[in-house]
Amino acid sequence: MRPNIDISYTLGGRVKDYAEANGLDLSDAYAEVLEAGLEALETQDQQ
Repeated sequence: MRPNIDISYTLGGRVKDYAEANGLDLSDAYAEVLEAGLEALETQDQQ
């Protein structure tokens, strides 16, 4: 379940495009995008 947050239509559209391109439902796409982003941030912090 997605948290109730304000994001731009452009950002939401990018996640929707990602979902469609990867055969995911929107909730799964948001989860993947958030997990990948958090991992990237954690990797940056370790450098």
